[in-house]
Amino acid sequence: MTTYFARRTPVHRGVAAWNAILGPQGKASPLDRDITADFCVVGAGFAGLSAARRLRQLLPEARIAVLEAGRVAEGAAGRNSGFMIDLPHDLASEDYAGDGDDALLTRLNRKAIAFGAEAVADYRINDDYFDSAGKVNGAAGSTGHRHNISYAAHLASLGEPHELLDAPQMTELTGSQHYVSGLYTPGTVMLQPAGYIRGLTSGLRKQGVEIYENSAVVSFEQQGTDWQVSTAKGRVFASKIILAVNGHLESFGVAKGRLMHLFLFAMMSKELDCEARAKLGGAERWGVTPSDPMGTTMRRIDAGQGGHRIVTRSCAVLRSGMQSSSSDIKQANCVMSRKFDQRFPQLRGLEMDHVWAGHLCLSRNGVAVAKEIETGVFSACVQNGLGTARGTLTGIAAAETAAGYTSEITEFFLSESWPKRLPPRPIRDIGANAILRWRGFSARNE
Repeated sequence: MTTYFARRTPVHRGVAAWNAILGPQGKASPLDRDITADFCVVGAGFAGLSAARRLRQLLPEARIAVLEAGRVAEGAAGRNSGFMIDLPHDLASEDYAGDGDDALLTRLNRKAIAFGAEAVADYRINDDYFDSAGKVNGAAGSTGHRHNISYAAHLASLGEPHELLDAPQMTELTGSQHYVSGLYTPGTVMLQPAGYIRGLTSGLRKQGVEIYENSAVVSFEQQGTDWQVSTAKGRVFASKIILAVNGHLESFGVAKGRLMHLFLFAMMSKELDCEARAKLGGAERWGVTPSDPMGTTMRRIDAGQGGHRIVTRSCAVLRSGMQSSSSDIKQANCVMSRKFDQRFPQLRGLEMDHVWAGHLCLSRNGVAVAKEIETGVFSACVQNGLGTARGTLTGIAAAETAAGYTSEITEFFLSESWPKRLPPRPIRDIGANAILRWRGFSARNE
C-alpha cells in the first residue's frame, strides 16, 4: 500500500490583494465528512479548476471533488500579476525568447487563453476580469532597450505582430517618464486573477463539481485500485487523483530535490482619488512587464477590476523551505516603494493598501510535471513562473490524461523529461540567491 504524507501545507505572507479588493466571499464549505468521487482534484487554482472544467467537458457524468487548502483565490491564484501571456516568456533568458519551440509554445498558450475565454462566456464571468488588452515590455535604459529590439526581431522572425513604442508614447500610456521605450504585443490577456478564479469556482459548482475550501490534504494512500485522500475532518475515496499544487508537489515527496521555490513580492496602492489620477495622467488600465525578466512589473487597474490602483511587483528570493519570511516582506516593501517613487514621482509616498508574497515553482530545465506519476495519480504541477497560462495547460493535460484522452497538449507534457536534480542545500540556496541578487541589481532600473 502506497501512502503520501504532506510534509508542508501552504503558508502565505500578506493579504491576497486581488481577492481583497473584490469584497468578501460567501461562507467556506470545508470537507467535514467522507465522500466518494471518480476524481479528486487537489488544489483550486488555475491548474486545479482548469482540470475540473476539462473533466466536466470530457466526462459530464463524473463525480468530481476539488479540495483547496485555504479559501479560493487566497493562494497563488490571487497573488500573481494577472498576465496570461501567449508568446514565449522564458524567465531565465535575457529577453524572454528562450530556446524552445516558440511556434508550439505560442500555439499551446493560445489554447489556454481560448479555454479561459470559453469559460468566461459559459460561466458569465465579468469581462473586465479577462481583458484581451495585450501588454508592453517596458525599457528604462539602453540595456533594456536593446532587449526590446532583440525580442522584436525574434517576434518578427516568428511573424508575430508587435509595435515598438518610444518614450513619449510610454509616458502617454503610463503617466511615467521612466521608460525610454516599449514593445507592445496584442495577445496577452490582463486578468483580475481572483475574479477569474472566483468565476470558475461558481461556474463549476453550478455544473455539479464539489469544491471544498479550508480542506488541506494531509495524506493520500492507495487502497486496492482506489485512493483515499485525507483532510483534517474528512476523506475522499476516489478512483483517480489530480495533484494541482504546483511547488507543493515536493511536499508530498514527489520530485524531491528537483524543484526551485521562488517568492516574488508585490504591493497594491490604495484607491487613487480624482486628484491623484489627474497628477498621474496616462491610461486607466495597462500592464508593463520589464524588458529584463528580473526587473519590475507594473499594472494599473480601474473600477472594473477592483478600483483605480497601481500594482508593483519585484524582488525574488529562493526559499527551499517553501515559506517566505516577514523580513523578506519588509525588505521587498522598501525596494518596491523606491521603485514606485522612481517611476511616479508625482505620486511619491502614495500609501499602499497591501503587500504580499507569491510562491513560484521552477525546474532547472524548465519542464513541468504534468503526467501520471503513479497508477491513478496525475500531476498538474511546476508552472515555471507562468502560472496563469501554464497552470491552465497543465490542468488540461492532467485531466485529459486521467480521462484517457490524447491531444497536442497532453503529448507536449508527456514528452517532457523529468526535472533535473538540483545541487544540495545549502549550496543551492546560497548560489541561487547570490545570482538572483546580482541579476536584480543589474536590472534595478528596469
